[in-house]
Amino acid sequence: MTRQRTTPAALLAAALLSTLLTGCGGDASAGDATHVTVTVGYQSKTINTVTAGTLLRSLGYFERELAAQGKRDGVSYKVDWQDYATGAPITAQMTAGKIDIGSMGDFPLLLNAARGKQLGRPTHLVSVTGYNLRGALNTVVTPPQSKLGSLKDLKGKKVSTSVGSAADGTLVRALQRVGLDAEKDIRKLNQQPAVGASALQAGSADALSQFVAWPGLLVFQDKAKALYDGAELGLPTFHGVTVREDFAEQRPKVLDAFLAAQIEATRYLNEHPVRAAEKVADATGLPPEVVYLYNGSGGIATFDPAVKPQLVSALKKDVSVLRSAKLVGDVDVDSFVDDGPVKRVYGKEYAERLASTPGTSRSEVWLKGEDSTRSFGSPAELLEFVAEHKGEARAAYVPDAAHGTRWYADKAVWIQDGKELKPFVTASAARAYTQAHPGARTVSYATALEQAS
Repeated sequence: MTRQRTTPAALLAAALLSTLLTGCGGDASAGDATHVTVTVGYQSKTINTVTAGTLLRSLGYFERELAAQGKRDGVSYKVDWQDYATGAPITAQMTAGKIDIGSMGDFPLLLNAARGKQLGRPTHLVSVTGYNLRGALNTVVTPPQSKLGSLKDLKGKKVSTSVGSAADGTLVRALQRVGLDAEKDIRKLNQQPAVGASALQAGSADALSQFVAWPGLLVFQDKAKALYDGAELGLPTFHGVTVREDFAEQRPKVLDAFLAAQIEATRYLNEHPVRAAEKVADATGLPPEVVYLYNGSGGIATFDPAVKPQLVSALKKDVSVLRSAKLVGDVDVDSFVDDGPVKRVYGKEYAERLASTPGTSRSEVWLKGEDSTRSFGSPAELLEFVAEHKGEARAAYVPDAAHGTRWYADKAVWIQDGKELKPFVTASAARAYTQAHPGARTVSYATALEQAS
């Protein structure tokens, strides 16, 4: 039998045919020209990303948008949702061409930008999920019985965090403000959030610096107490959506469909906060009370897909922190940020979204058996209500008196100053208040309830 020789022209023709058959959506958009799989990387337990991940998936909005798009362009779309604990593996998969769209925190976004450019797989930040303008999404916690009273007490101690994460950035900056070096003055343990939580409980870590929802979860479970509220930094922190540049260019309608679905999921969360919290809780196994602490009405996180200038400015300031840790070189934030797609999808409403500001956190009670919460004008009013409804409160939330961070009423540090009752997230913030206000004193939650009633 005579073997036929394959010519260069034949090889080129075969390559062109292969390209036509697989479509033009990049490696992750698997399938032929009429059957395309869009791969989305998300972090189910990082509940600040739910409008681009857990909640969005639960609601099915992206699939619905793609079905409508498929009828217009004759393509059958499928979504492959891939769940990760942090942003780092999402970036690894994106730069390998295996994930099209991903969501992650501000520091991981910079790593995403740097790795993408370095490996010839450029990516772009195209929308925001949740944010906090003061930085309260990150918290440092210690075991409940720890004698550590402030960040200065961390000198020489073992602190667990995820290196390169937003929580790590908060730790580095917070230590700098009290004269400590995160690389020299503490023993930093680079651990995944779940591993760090276990280390804290086992006593192999003295403190844990993490992002949502880990600090709130551990405190809710009485496995930790807050040592440092990230809001003390007064620097914005956020999570956002990143997309591979080649995917965005080759399948702009798919990206538009994703952003339209994210916008609708955001509206759902803002209009039905309790229901949204319960959906996220069902999907993740997190307690609904913890989800609502962050994602509820007036929660720690504000959800808005618009790429606000103050968030971009904060991202630029984050570069120096990662550069000093030798995790990135220079990052061109301006070329990485591209709000063109979300602006296109929003239309005229985008200018309004850019100008919007987050509402202030309120005192709220979630009663057992109710599908909505009750708001109060002050923490004292909330305490009075809780005292009158003993055993009926599923959860009670109050804004920190120093920085406005929403926290659990029964986990807060309460100060009585004359007739006023003031809650604080951390003992150090409460101590600073009493030092500045002679006569003010710390009281237990039980005493605060008694005083209010």
